[in-house]
Amino acid sequence: MPGIKDVAARAGVSVATVSRALNRHPSVSEEARARVLAAVEELGYRPNAVARSLRTDQTRTLGLVISDVMNPYFTELARAVEEEARALGYSVIIGNADERPELQDHHIRTLSDRRIDGLLVSPTDGGTPLLLDTARAGTPVVFVDRWIPGADDVDVPVVRSDGRDAVRELVAHLHRLGHRRLAIIAGPAATTTGSERVEAFREALAAHGLALSDDYIGQGDFQAESGRRATERFLDLPEPPEAVFAADNLMALGALDAVRSRGLRVPDDIALAAFDDIPWFVHTDPPVTAVAQPTGALGRAAVRALVDRIEGRTARSVTLPARLVVRRSCGEDGETHPQKRSDP
Repeated sequence: MPGIKDVAARAGVSVATVSRALNRHPSVSEEARARVLAAVEELGYRPNAVARSLRTDQTRTLGLVISDVMNPYFTELARAVEEEARALGYSVIIGNADERPELQDHHIRTLSDRRIDGLLVSPTDGGTPLLLDTARAGTPVVFVDRWIPGADDVDVPVVRSDGRDAVRELVAHLHRLGHRRLAIIAGPAATTTGSERVEAFREALAAHGLALSDDYIGQGDFQAESGRRATERFLDLPEPPEAVFAADNLMALGALDAVRSRGLRVPDDIALAAFDDIPWFVHTDPPVTAVAQPTGALGRAAVRALVDRIEGRTARSVTLPARLVVRRSCGEDGETHPQKRSDP
């Protein structure tokens, strides 16, 4: 089997030049790239991947840039994306932005250099200009879970869930249980999910004649430590909230830690609910009431939308409903049975 050194020798270039030529790096001249491609064809170098992509101008590879691989929600999303892509004949390369815009841009540039056929992105912190510039340059792009302003202007489909009805149901549930002082640990306001969940919570409170005071808004960053800090501040208030709604699962775990570190108990001393259900929540004590997104369905729909775009078909945005899963962390009576998560 010929190797990259054989290709370099046949083309009369360095190994590095062969690599850059095969990845369409702009630093390689057209003349040098032509020699490399001719050597690849003559030697039959990696015919199952490289030669095929050179003939079809496709790599059958998708890029996925997720906000935080440590967040169980995004881990589950990535798994669904990989499974659906494989079923459709595509591979997936994953980049973890770690909620950092500059790292997100690094992954987008790297994936573009690898000649991916399309890109799935869950933008972090509102995104950066590179995201829309990549779409404008012709790379098929789909936003999943989160999106950024301007997506419609460049015809980027958005695959997301709508949690407003589930949040309204949650607030009604808390109200029925007798809770009136309700607080939220919010995600970053620059993200669409961060701002949407606060607004949905505020609207749901208003429907019951309740207001969301500034004291009862804790600013988080979708990380557990921020959930802990926000909850500690709530507990230090002269009149602490009776229930806390964490706008993602990691912040909910941080909130649970903060309550326990004070020698308090959920829900006896304070109720707790979360957005983004995760398998762990059925095993905590007590099991956590949560808004569950159809994570697997979102991942599969995002891949199908991207492949439609890659293969020249019409790709449309998709919105799927979230649902409330009632367990025992808000003071539900002992006959309320935990519900298992399942995607529709």
